[in-house]
Amino acid sequence: MAKNLKLLIIAGARPNFMKIAPLIHAIQERPASGPGIDYKLVHTGQHYDAKMSEIFFGELGIPAPDINLEVGSGSHAEQTAHVMTRFEKICEAEKPDWVVVVGDVNSTMACTLVAAKMGIKVAHVEAGLRSFDRTMPEEINRIVTDSLADLLLTPSEDANEHLRREGIPEEKIRLVGNIMIDTLIQNLEKARGRDVLKSAGLGNEDFVYVTLHRPSNVDAEESLNGIMSELRRLSERMPVVFPMHPRTGKILSEFGISLNGSNGLLILEPVGYHDSLYLTEHARLVLTDSGGLQEESTYFRTPCLTLRPNTERPVTVDLGSNKLTSLPQLRDDIEEVLEGADRRGSVPPLWDGRTAGRTLEEIVQAS
Repeated sequence: MAKNLKLLIIAGARPNFMKIAPLIHAIQERPASGPGIDYKLVHTGQHYDAKMSEIFFGELGIPAPDINLEVGSGSHAEQTAHVMTRFEKICEAEKPDWVVVVGDVNSTMACTLVAAKMGIKVAHVEAGLRSFDRTMPEEINRIVTDSLADLLLTPSEDANEHLRREGIPEEKIRLVGNIMIDTLIQNLEKARGRDVLKSAGLGNEDFVYVTLHRPSNVDAEESLNGIMSELRRLSERMPVVFPMHPRTGKILSEFGISLNGSNGLLILEPVGYHDSLYLTEHARLVLTDSGGLQEESTYFRTPCLTLRPNTERPVTVDLGSNKLTSLPQLRDDIEEVLEGADRRGSVPPLWDGRTAGRTLEEIVQAS
C-alpha cells in the first residue's frame, strides 16, 4: 500500500490563511479511493494575535495550526532568519514530501529557502505575480520563491508569462486559477448575512468602501492629507465607509489632520473578512491599496480604484474592474467611475472556486 503524501502547509500572515483554507478543505474532502494526503499546518507567527487568530480560524472553518514557530515581528532580515532557523528543525522532525507556501510574505521565502537547501520539494501557490517594483519587499520574496520552487501554481496566464521570461522551465508551471476566489465563494453566504451597513447607520444608498494601509499612502503627511481631503469631498456626495487601522488613526492625530465636520465619512474599527466581502460586493466604488481587494472587487465586478503606481495583479486591470490611480488623478478617476456603470469588467478564467482541487491534483501528479 502506497504511503500517504506528507505536506507541510505554511502560513505566515493573515492573508495567507485565506489562501490555505481552501487547500485544507480540499484535503479533508478528498475521496478515500484517491492517493492519500496528510498535512500539518505551520503558522510561522510572523503576524500573530491570539484573540484575532482564533476568531479568524473560526471564520474560515479551519483548525488551529499544528505548529506555531512564534517568530514575532522584527526587521525583514531578523524575521527571515528566525523563520529559517526554527523551520529547519520542523523539517528535520517531520520529513515532509512537500512544503507548500502561498503568497509573498517573508515566511514564504524563508521556508522555501530552508526546504530547497534540504532537498524537500516546494510548491508555490499564487506563483508568477510581479509588480516589477523591487522597492517592495514582497517582490523580492516572489522572485526568490519562484526561482527555487519545484512546482509553480499560477492564478492567471500573465503569471505564466512572467515565469517563462525568467527562464522557469515549462514543466514546472501550472495554471490552476485564483485560490482566493475559492475562499470568497466558500464564504459568500455568510458574508451576505452580515449587517455591517446597518451597524454603521446606512440603508441601501450607494457608498464608497475604503481600505488604505501602505506606508506610501498613510505615512507621509502630504499624501495622507491629500487622500483625506478627497474622502471628505466625496463624503458630501455619498457615504464613505473607512475601516481604519489604529496606526492610521494615530498618524492622522500626529499630523493634526482633523476628521471633524465630515458627517458622511464613517470611520469604523477594522472589519473581519465576511464584513469586508459584504462591503466589497455592495459598494458603488472600492478605493484601496490592498492586493486582495483588487481580486475580490474584480470577482464582484465592483469598480475599484487602486491607489498604487503598480499592481502584481494586472489581470484585475486588463479583464477586471480595477484601475490604478494616483493622488493627482484620484478626483478625475472617482468622477469617471461614478458617471459609469455600477458593474464593470469580467471575471478572469479559472476564478471559479475550484482552484484548491486543481492545486492538489498537480502536487499529486508531480510527486
